Amino acid sequence: MSTAPRLLLGLASAAVAFAAADTYVVVLALPEMMNAVGVPIDQLQRAAPIVSGFLLGYVAMLPLIGRIADLRGRVPVLVAALVVFAAGSLVTALAYDMPSMVTGRFLQGLGGGGLVPATLALVADLYPADRRGVPLGVVSAVQEIGSVLGPLFGAAVLVFADWRVIFLINLLVGLVLAVAVRASAPRAAPPETDSGGFDWAGAALLLVALAAGVLTMTQPAPLLQDLTWGQAFIPFVSDGRWLSPVGLVAMVSGLLLLVRCCTAARPLVDLRGWGRTLRAADLTGALLLGLALAGVILAFATADPKVEVFSEQGLWYLLGSLAAAVAFGLHLRRSPAPLVPPGAMRRTPAWGSLAVSLFVGAALVAALIDIPLFARTTVHSDSQLMAALVLVRFLIALPVGAVLGGYLSRTLPAGVVTAVGMALAAVAFVMMSRWGLTSLDDVASNLPLLLGGFGFGLALAPVNAAVLASTDHDVHGLASALVVVARMVGMLVGISALTTIGLRRYYAEQADLADVRDVCDGRSRCAEFTELLKVAGIAQEQTVFLGAAVCAVVAGVLALLLFRSARTRTIDAGEMLRSAG
Repeated sequence: MSTAPRLLLGLASAAVAFAAADTYVVVLALPEMMNAVGVPIDQLQRAAPIVSGFLLGYVAMLPLIGRIADLRGRVPVLVAALVVFAAGSLVTALAYDMPSMVTGRFLQGLGGGGLVPATLALVADLYPADRRGVPLGVVSAVQEIGSVLGPLFGAAVLVFADWRVIFLINLLVGLVLAVAVRASAPRAAPPETDSGGFDWAGAALLLVALAAGVLTMTQPAPLLQDLTWGQAFIPFVSDGRWLSPVGLVAMVSGLLLLVRCCTAARPLVDLRGWGRTLRAADLTGALLLGLALAGVILAFATADPKVEVFSEQGLWYLLGSLAAAVAFGLHLRRSPAPLVPPGAMRRTPAWGSLAVSLFVGAALVAALIDIPLFARTTVHSDSQLMAALVLVRFLIALPVGAVLGGYLSRTLPAGVVTAVGMALAAVAFVMMSRWGLTSLDDVASNLPLLLGGFGFGLALAPVNAAVLASTDHDVHGLASALVVVARMVGMLVGISALTTIGLRRYYAEQADLADVRDVCDGRSRCAEFTELLKVAGIAQEQTVFLGAAVCAVVAGVLALLLFRSARTRTIDAGEMLRSAG
């Protein structure tokens, strides 16, 4: 393979890692972000849209983006995803209220999520089935490295600067990577009928829209307080920023840019071409599937996992999701060119990878959510940062397992490698279920953390290798997207189910506690009773860890059964060549 494709894959992998880092960086920046939009720190649930908005963008449109990557190409989707991610970072950095912040986070999720299926499909384009294991492992590894570096990056920036600097850095890096990816891609010959040069008029409209939009969102004090320039920021009606003269300039120039991109012979952005691709990708089906996924996300992601299964409106969200899913199923049967082509996932390892990913996600979320919760309940009750850093010990082993899992899948069946990884994760969860009040102070607590992270990492590449080896080339982007969606849905449903089981254990433990007045000699609270409540909380987390171990075992067994016919090994490729001869 020449240097250019490897460079392209390296840049795409770096973009995936950076987007993954952004997923976790909000964990530390969230209190300051809440304060910036007027949400008190003691009303954490009001900040749920900041998280759920990102998840909506990341998951709901992922199948559509994967299908577009199949139809239009991997590089255009990578570049577009990076530009959307950068735009979302800019909007988030300039956010002045909750709607603007949620919009920015949605765009970040949309762009960051779109990078994953395009990059995995790019691996399938560049490597034959029997050689994909290692590059798939590397892509998974750098993604998990991003997850490790995200909290550290956020903490480092917050020491020296405001939270907005995090997203301004995202903006800069996103744009640089977009330019680098486009520059490293093979050059296509320009059409003979193509005439005209760069769209300077479109570029001018973009600059005006950006400048006016930034001024509208930031409202710089020197301009706002100036007797002359301040007039540009006074709304014509009500108190909406966008109804001021400068806000209208931003909206009108943006609308003119949209019209030009739809009508010009050679526009700045080929919206007509993207529109044709959207129609070919089955936009209607994608919207129905997106609505079904959005209902699941909103039902579970807006809930507090410590006290409830899903949000107060969760039942309505799920009913809406069910209705959209039924409509999507009917649409697939009637559409001549559906989002998921007939037979695209017909092979057992293909649809089996979705089932395996679902349970992998259900088990993984217990580590991502409940390890920090356990740390807060026990040894780090006064520090969110220290509790989050306990999870880093788990995450740091994931990239190592991911690379080794990719290497082993070249010589061992994908099902075997996945099952071994899930078995290690199950053992780790069983060990965590034995943790007590002071266990995290013991160096021995690192063993299950490292073992669990390594086990999950080991399973990542074989699952991706199995689905890519069992689907046709023209649906690799879609198949990769569906695997990611399955894992994310597994995480959302898994945390709900495991929380339900854990809460039952917690309330059972509470029922067995002595009355607070008996323990505290008539007082309403004392250290002894607080300690008993901690024990009940530990019992809840121990139950969740055991439930996660069961999910890991199920994922491993399914992989053994469903991946048997996946042609991911070098020996499989040799057998196929001999049978063809």
